[in-house]
Amino acid sequence: MAHELIVRAMTRAELDTLVDWAAAEGWNPGLNDAQIFWDTDPDGFIAAELGGELIGGGSIVAYEGRFGFMGFFIVRPEHRSRGLGRQLWYARRDRLIARLRAPAVIGMDGVFAMQAFYARGGFVLSHRDLRFEGVGVAAALDERLVDLAEVPIAEVARYDAAHFPAPRADFLAAWIAQPGGRALGVVHDGALRGYGVIRRCRRGFKIGPLFAADGEMAEALFRGLADQAAGEPLFLDLPENNPAALALTERHGLREVFGCARMYYGPPPALPDGEIYGVTTFELG
Repeated sequence: MAHELIVRAMTRAELDTLVDWAAAEGWNPGLNDAQIFWDTDPDGFIAAELGGELIGGGSIVAYEGRFGFMGFFIVRPEHRSRGLGRQLWYARRDRLIARLRAPAVIGMDGVFAMQAFYARGGFVLSHRDLRFEGVGVAAALDERLVDLAEVPIAEVARYDAAHFPAPRADFLAAWIAQPGGRALGVVHDGALRGYGVIRRCRRGFKIGPLFAADGEMAEALFRGLADQAAGEPLFLDLPENNPAALALTERHGLREVFGCARMYYGPPPALPDGEIYGVTTFELG
């Protein structure tokens, strides 16, 4: 029936459309996000169709069946407040649960206004992830910093796995090498102790992730990454449960401009909160 919502797999071209819608909503996606996201999990994007027309969608990316993330949830404005978004959201949740090994663990960054709705769907609040905005500043690179491309991807993946709920080596290889960005690391005694990535977005640049063993390393990484965005808008999405990350934004004059509730379905992952100075994305975790 023309009035019935069809929830189905999304095509690659439709993901580009979804990214454009997200940009129009002010989400400021990265220039290379669509292709990298798609390559990470081509089965991880769901479309909502009504009367033969794409009206919404979202991500249900699975990481080796061990962890899932729901993001990019968007419905065209003229189709909101009709219950269609609710149908799409629950369909996405259930499909992602089916893609994961039990017990299913799913993360999401949802806008605060929808927090009660997500809670009714089984998600529990962990903390707030906040977006801060500033301006990039030119800086000489700290001598401890190395080009992350020079670090074996196996070592990057090893370190990342201690700060993210599941392995994602293929995603990392593409994320580090994306055009227009910069990826830096700190290596001590042959082991990676911190790393960060900055990417060009529709407006300015975003840093993410930013992981570091301590605040001094995080500071050096932040300065080295912000140099890539010298004179341009700079954004950092950070977990509020790391006071050192908040202190970093204060030192550099960044202001809070947006936020999401980080919520989990299933047992929350045990992560070193004090070493997470910036999350990777609100769309894929």
